[in-house]
Amino acid sequence: MNKLTLYNARGDKSGEVAFPEELLIRRRGEQAVHDAVVAYLANQRLGTAKPKKRGEVSGGGIKPFKQKGTGRARAGSIRSPIWRGGGVVFGPQPRDYSQKLNKRVARLAFARALSEKLTAGQVLVVDQLELAEPKTRLLLAVLKKMNVTRGVLLVMATVTRNLALAARNLDGVALASAAKVHTYQVLRYPHLVVSQAALEQLEKRMALPDRSAS
Repeated sequence: MNKLTLYNARGDKSGEVAFPEELLIRRRGEQAVHDAVVAYLANQRLGTAKPKKRGEVSGGGIKPFKQKGTGRARAGSIRSPIWRGGGVVFGPQPRDYSQKLNKRVARLAFARALSEKLTAGQVLVVDQLELAEPKTRLLLAVLKKMNVTRGVLLVMATVTRNLALAARNLDGVALASAAKVHTYQVLRYPHLVVSQAALEQLEKRMALPDRSAS
C-alpha cells in the first residue's frame, strides 16, 4: 500500500492514508499521456484566424492608374496581394483543430499521470477543506501550513462556492472536482491537494478494466 500524508482542516498533519498499490500504473501509458495532452491543447484552439482574400478586401473597383505612360508596373486593382492593404494569398482559414481521444486511452493517461504524482509524493490528502467564509486568507493559511502555496491543484469531491471564491484570487492555485479533473491539470501543477472523499472518487477512475500487469 502507498502511504499518503493526511492533513486536517487547519493544515496540520494528522496521520496517513493508504492508497491501493495495485491501482498504480508504472510500466505503460506514456504514449497515452502524450496523446491526451496533445488532444487537450488542440481542443483549446479556436481555429478562427482568417485574413481577407483578394475578393474580400474593400475598394479596387477601378484601375488605380492608366496602363501605359507612367513608368510604373501595370496594375489592375489595389486589392492585389502585392499592394499594401491588399488581399492575403494562401492565408489561414477557419478550421477545426479538435482531436478525438478514445475513452480507454483517456482513462489510461489519467491513471498514469496520477500514478506518477502519487509515487513522487506530490499528492497531499486533506480530511476536508471547507471554509466558513469565502475568504482567500483562510485558504492561504491552510496551504501555508501544508507548505504548498503555489503550483497547487485542489481536487475536491464537490466544489463549494466559498472554496471557489477563495481560490480564484490565489496565483498558481486552481480548483477542480474529482469527477472532472483531467490529465493536463494533473501534469501542469506540481502539487495536488486532494480531499479524502475526492481520493475515493479518483481511485474509482483509476481502476482500469481488463488491463495487464502495470
